[in-house]
Amino acid sequence: MARIRNLFFILLLFAAAFFILSRHFANQRLEKAIERLSADSRIAEILVTQVKTDPKTRKARTTIKFLEYDTRQRPLAPRYFAFSGNTIQLQSLVMRFDDFYVKKGHPLKGRSAYIFMKAFSLNGSQAEVYEINNMSEVPSGYKTEGKDSAFDNALWKRFWDYALKPDEAKRMGIKNAQIEAPGTRFIPGMLYTVKIEHDGGMRIDARPLPGILKGEKINF
Repeated sequence: MARIRNLFFILLLFAAAFFILSRHFANQRLEKAIERLSADSRIAEILVTQVKTDPKTRKARTTIKFLEYDTRQRPLAPRYFAFSGNTIQLQSLVMRFDDFYVKKGHPLKGRSAYIFMKAFSLNGSQAEVYEINNMSEVPSGYKTEGKDSAFDNALWKRFWDYALKPDEAKRMGIKNAQIEAPGTRFIPGMLYTVKIEHDGGMRIDARPLPGILKGEKINF
């Protein structure tokens, strides 16, 4: 009888340990899923490099440095755009994937996909526009690292199908496809970081440059 009680007690301990471990791993998976849903990635940085006033018109012209980062957070070649105003927007194509893929950290659908298309400024009926990327081809920096680029090419070639045909989007695990144009006022002395939310769209964060950089012109 004592042996049966001991065996029952051991089985009870194993069951309790299994329950505790199961809860622990379930909580870890839940925390990881929540972390992925709330995560974001830096995709570009912007800096005002010059504000020059035309002595005749007395209008200021703002030049920005636009620096994109590829899928491995490596900087691409910088571009410079000059505008007659300082309220500037970035036109972009953005596709959000179902939360299921984001929570799982899917290698191809684990975060929203995007392509920067244009930088532009609107001033009444006037528009100043610079092309960043062409929709007809996927820039190398946007291609998923280590994966067949066929996925990326097919994804963007059918962007409007996914935007306008819900059944097609659902089949590909796409929650939403649309044009976004985040923008803000660009002034000297600030660093602007463009981020993509893994389960959402783009946003622009701004913060003052570190004090050590103020008044310095750095050449590389």
